[in-house]
Amino acid sequence: MANKNLNQAKNAKKDEFYTQLVDIENELKHYKAHFKGKTVLCNCDDPRVSNFFHYFSYNFEQLGLKKLITTCYKNQNRDLFSQNDAEQAIWLEYYGDRNGNRVPDPEEIGIHYFKGDGDFRSQECIELLKEADIVVTNPPFSLFREFLDVLIKYEKQFLIIGNVNAVSYKETFQLIKANKLWLGASIHSGDREFGVPKDYPLNAAGCREDERGNKFIRVKGVRWFTNLDFKERHEDLILYKPFSLEEYPKYDNYNAINVDKTSDIPMDYYGVMGVPITFLDKYNPEQFEIVGLDRYVEDNPHFGHRFTLSGKETYARILIRRKQPTPVAYLPDNTVTMAAEGEAGYGEKQ
Repeated sequence: MANKNLNQAKNAKKDEFYTQLVDIENELKHYKAHFKGKTVLCNCDDPRVSNFFHYFSYNFEQLGLKKLITTCYKNQNRDLFSQNDAEQAIWLEYYGDRNGNRVPDPEEIGIHYFKGDGDFRSQECIELLKEADIVVTNPPFSLFREFLDVLIKYEKQFLIIGNVNAVSYKETFQLIKANKLWLGASIHSGDREFGVPKDYPLNAAGCREDERGNKFIRVKGVRWFTNLDFKERHEDLILYKPFSLEEYPKYDNYNAINVDKTSDIPMDYYGVMGVPITFLDKYNPEQFEIVGLDRYVEDNPHFGHRFTLSGKETYARILIRRKQPTPVAYLPDNTVTMAAEGEAGYGEKQ
């Protein structure tokens, strides 16, 4: 039902979700070294309800930030949500604590007015984007592709939230394959709760209202997307299951084996494998090579269609191949040494 709510919100452009502070803190703790001396832009955030503004303003000195910019969208379209009831869209800038109380006081925050509506695609917001080093925000889920396109066009570092299904967008996947985009550190499964505007309809499961009238919705399949590196993404996935044709059948229409769970990737197979898109939660670019996405892999004879097993179409699959380890050479006295790195047979057990 939470996914149904998300789809309905997307279709109605009602996807103004406010990320919870605990989720921001759990993710941002993996990247603190990236922020020293940097200008951070939160360009999809009403600072009155944005926990991104809260996090960065209260941790400004600890992170060693240079500047914080937050833009607030003023909705001019009655078909779209917005809590912003001001006459103009605004953007804020914060240079840190000036009076020594370690709190972002109102007089320390510069308030500026947009001529337009503060849309992240507007030229006014693009100029602020050019000034920023890192973008951190929760963009509207319905505009995820457009938002990411803007970040890539202007070559920005970023940490943003989206639905995990976005990895199967052709443009997003090409960035992942090229190791220019990956999933974040803290969210790998389950659902997350987001705040929603007070006029959000609470007529389905997964929605609630607290004692102060604040409304929340639980959404499944949420992930952080980033091009900021963190050490956990370089840890090897531990493999323990042996390969067998019975447990790992080949697709009807493609020369690769099917793996239903990331934890079931065989430890002794070096050919091409189709794995769920959630594999990216554990993806280590030193351990695996990403070959392609099922529907769009170049040598798929049914280009644009998913693979089949016994005539039945599978769920979305990412094609991967393990990178070759340094082979082990066995000496006559049964001692073991590492031989020169070489190529193993395609698809063979090692």
